[in-house]
Amino acid sequence: MFEVFTQFADWLAYELLSLSPDSKSGDAVHFFIEDVSKIYVLLVVMIYFIALLRASLNVEQVRNYLAGKNKGVGYILGSGFGAITPFCSCSSIPVFLGFTSAGIPVGITMSFLLTSPLINEVAILLLMSLLGWKFTLLYVVVGMTVGIIGGALLDAIKAERWLQSFAKKALEAGQNAPLQTTQEKEKLSFTERHRFAKDETLEIFGRVWKWVIIGVGLGAALHGFVPDGWIERYLGDGQWWSVPAAVLLGIPLYSNATGVIPVMESLIVNGLPIGTTLAFCMSTVAASFPEFILLKQVMQWRLLATVFAMLLLSFTLVGWLFNGFSAFL
Repeated sequence: MFEVFTQFADWLAYELLSLSPDSKSGDAVHFFIEDVSKIYVLLVVMIYFIALLRASLNVEQVRNYLAGKNKGVGYILGSGFGAITPFCSCSSIPVFLGFTSAGIPVGITMSFLLTSPLINEVAILLLMSLLGWKFTLLYVVVGMTVGIIGGALLDAIKAERWLQSFAKKALEAGQNAPLQTTQEKEKLSFTERHRFAKDETLEIFGRVWKWVIIGVGLGAALHGFVPDGWIERYLGDGQWWSVPAAVLLGIPLYSNATGVIPVMESLIVNGLPIGTTLAFCMSTVAASFPEFILLKQVMQWRLLATVFAMLLLSFTLVGWLFNGFSAFL
């Protein structure tokens, strides 16, 4: 599915711009072109179809269903939905806005947002072939646990007060809307649904497009310039501090759960402990600068800092846990 973006980046970077695929600059430019084009297409497609879905279906029914459940069930459902949806952290944001507009509690929405970039079916299959089913199962459990606990903590501190004003208004409007049944919901024509989806797409894309360039640009600037073997050389001895150091090192970089698997394989083959490798890769996928630059468009600084600190602590604890029990995996 995503090969077309790789081919486009190959053509633009290596043929049109005549950059060498073996050079650091060529690798960085290729990374930038491929990810920006992929994220732009995903953003437009996801925003449009989610808005079309919102205009077509009774999203209040989702809210009604979740309102009738224990919040713990809601966190599990949100995290489970994140685990089965193939969204990267950037393309998850339109879904976040859709959930918010439907009045779904922020904690449940964040359970989805935290889990989605960490787990997808491709990553699971690749991990299983690389490290076996025990490690893969533990990875899935850990990824969902991060989402569930994170959602519960954010609900406990009433994180909705730290949303950006437009997102907070959308949440309040969704929560205060009268409950409707499917029969009571007015049916819209396809033209009306298309118009709503188009307007929603233009509004949201117009708000975030430049942050995609800035965020991916930061990742690309560092992506091709980390010296070969540097990570294994300085973090490969398994010291306690190597895990938080690996987490911090992953922040400036950017990848998705699928793209980071070859990196994980390379690090493990070259001697980096499993826990340290996992902490580095989770940080790269779910706590990178590009993601947080985009999240800043829907969150205030206090909420962003809270989510950031929570993720860094979670990944560090996960790394220590996996390093400690790696002999049993």
